[in-house]
Amino acid sequence: MLKISYQGIAGAYSHLACYSYFGKDIECIGTETFEDAMALVEEEKADFALIPIENKTAGRVSEFYGLIPQMKLQIIGEHYQKIEHYLLGVEGSRIKDIEYAYSHPQGLAQCRENLKNLRIKPVAQFDTAGSAKEISQLQNIKIGAIASSLAGEIYGLKVLKANIQDQKDNFTRFIILSNKQEIEIKSNTEYITSIIFKVKNIPSALYKAIGSFAHNNVNILKIESYIPLGKLKESRFHIDVNGSMESKCVKDSIDELQKYVTKFKILGTYKKNRNLY
Repeated sequence: MLKISYQGIAGAYSHLACYSYFGKDIECIGTETFEDAMALVEEEKADFALIPIENKTAGRVSEFYGLIPQMKLQIIGEHYQKIEHYLLGVEGSRIKDIEYAYSHPQGLAQCRENLKNLRIKPVAQFDTAGSAKEISQLQNIKIGAIASSLAGEIYGLKVLKANIQDQKDNFTRFIILSNKQEIEIKSNTEYITSIIFKVKNIPSALYKAIGSFAHNNVNILKIESYIPLGKLKESRFHIDVNGSMESKCVKDSIDELQKYVTKFKILGTYKKNRNLY
């Protein structure tokens, strides 16, 4: 049985994403931090770690980007998890009874208009699944939680309103991390290669570095700057490009790129999720 580590407690959206990607015949291991989840894989106590890196409405997950420079793992897959928020309550509660909704601040923000229409006051908590766990212990019919349907099942709560989020097409992008680059490159399949680097201190370095891909007809899917933990003056860049490391165009692009950058690292090559591009 595969062991999958994730940040959060049982019922978190990361827990739900583990089941969505790997199926339910797995052992899921919740951890307190992203670093802890990754460490379990590095120490071979888990087979894979599943980590969120960006949300359609809330943006990127900054905590993860701070860990990238020291990361020893390889990205071997990506998964887009649709985020469907549920208003949950204890047995015996009705939606008209609910006066307060507990959840993570982002969860509350994503349900702001619906909560306002229902005259329910948002109460910020540490996380979504933790909010579901807390109201299951409080057993107060006036307090609900906004969390996943999985959290409702785990903590014995009833669904008072499904899909309470204001935007119905919200999703979070997760990456799957492994100790090894285990993917087999196949023909007629599209791939993504993720790269990080710091540009050299020379004129137009970033322009020339990015131009390396244009010169070789490689499409850049995403580019982001970030600052490693504890290094405020050391901005780095994370890019996702279309193609695998077996592609001549990608190889030529990277050869040219390295003339203008330092601290270059390939994070992994993995199959593109065609449903989201």
